[in-house]
Amino acid sequence: MSSTFPQNARSSRISGFHKMSPEQRLAEVESFAGLDAATTAQLGKAGNIDPHLADHMIENAISTISIPVGIATNVKVDGRDVLVPMATEESSVVAAVCNSARQCYDAGGFITSMSSTNMIAQIQLVGASDPENARIRILERKAEIAEICDACDPMLVKLGGGFRDLEVRIIESKGGPMVITHIIVDTRDAMGANAVNTMAERLAPQIEGWGQGKVYLRILSNLADRRLARARATWPVEAIGGEKVRDGMIAAYQFAAADPYRASTHNKGIMNGISAVVLATGNDTRAVEAGAHTYAARNGRYTSLTHWEADKDGNLTGAIELPLAVGLIGGATKIHPTAQACLKVLGVSTASELAQIIAAVGLAQNFGAMKALATVGIQQGHMSLHANNVAIAVGAVGEEVAALAAILVEKKQVRQDVAVAELAKLRGQG
Repeated sequence: MSSTFPQNARSSRISGFHKMSPEQRLAEVESFAGLDAATTAQLGKAGNIDPHLADHMIENAISTISIPVGIATNVKVDGRDVLVPMATEESSVVAAVCNSARQCYDAGGFITSMSSTNMIAQIQLVGASDPENARIRILERKAEIAEICDACDPMLVKLGGGFRDLEVRIIESKGGPMVITHIIVDTRDAMGANAVNTMAERLAPQIEGWGQGKVYLRILSNLADRRLARARATWPVEAIGGEKVRDGMIAAYQFAAADPYRASTHNKGIMNGISAVVLATGNDTRAVEAGAHTYAARNGRYTSLTHWEADKDGNLTGAIELPLAVGLIGGATKIHPTAQACLKVLGVSTASELAQIIAAVGLAQNFGAMKALATVGIQQGHMSLHANNVAIAVGAVGEEVAALAAILVEKKQVRQDVAVAELAKLRGQG
C-alpha cells in the first residue's frame, strides 16, 4: 500500500542544526515546512521564558509553548491555607479542585504525610554463574557500598541525605537469572535522579567484581515506593448533597477498584490535578505519572489510587497514597523562572511539603470527578467550561465569548458547528 504522507523535497538531515541559534533554527524549520509568516511569528514568541534559557534547557530549541497557570483556592493542608498553582490546558481541572477543597475546608481540609524522601537506583548484573552466592557477596559489602555512594555527593550527605540501605534481588528473565542491586538513597529536597544515577554508575565496576558477572543497566527506578505521599480528608455528608450523593460516589470508587477499564480513567482524573502542579513547579510529569500508574498495579492488577468509604457518622472519607518524587532543587525547578515563582506562591520549604500538597490536590480532583459522575454527569460541568474554548476557536472576541458560551451551554450543544451558526446570529448575520 503506497503512503499518502505528504512528501517534502528537503531532507530532515540538517547539518549543524544543534549549533545554530534558536532564530536560525526557526528559519530552517520555516523553509522546510513552508510555514506562512503568521505561523513563524507565533513560534517566535518566547512567552514567559527567555529564549537563551530555553536554548540551554533542551536540544534544538526553536520556540516555547505556554500553558495556562491557574490557582486552586480553598485548599487547606495540615492546617495551613495554601494557594496552589496548576499548569494545564484542560478547562475544568482547576475549578474541580477549588470546589472539592471548599466542601471539606470546614471539616479541616487535607491531612497529609510522607513516608520518606528515599529513592531507588538499580544495577543489573547478568551472567553470574552462581546468582544466589553473588547476591550474598554483594550484601556483605554494604558498608563499602555506603562509603562509595556517599563519596559521590558530599553536599547531599552534609544536608542530611545519602545512602540508607541495600537490597539485592534475583529475578528470572528470558535471558536467565539477573542479580539486581537496589541502592536506597535519601535525596532530601531533590528529586534525586542525577544523584542516584551517579552512585549507580560509580558502583557498577565493583558490582561486576563482587558478583562475577556483567553489569548493563544502572539507573534509578521511577517506581519510587520508598517516597510515598499520602493525603486524606473528610467531606461532611450534608456538604456534598446528602447520602445519595455519598453512596453514588462510593459506588463509583468501587467500580474503579474492581475494573481496570474504569480505573484507568479514574486515575487519569487524579493525575489531571497532580500533573498540573508537578508541571507548574518544573518537576518531571512523566516520572510522576509512570510511578503512579505502576504503583496502581503493584499487586498484579491495575486499580484505584484512592480509597473512599463512609465514616461512623456517615460522612464521606477519601484517602490517596502514591509515589511522588518531586524536588525543589535541580533541573527545571531550579532554573525556570515561572516554576520558581509558583514555588513561592506555594510557600513550601521542603520537597516533602510539595509532595504532600500535590497528593491533596490529587484527592480533591478525584472527589470532584466522582461527584460529577455520580450526580449530573461529567459533561455538564466540563462542557460548561469547555464552551469558552469552543467560542474562541470559532472566532468570538471580547464579550462575544461569554455570550456565545452561554448559548451553547443552554442548548446543550457545545460543538463548533453550532458555535459557528450561533456566532453568526449574534453578529446579525444569521
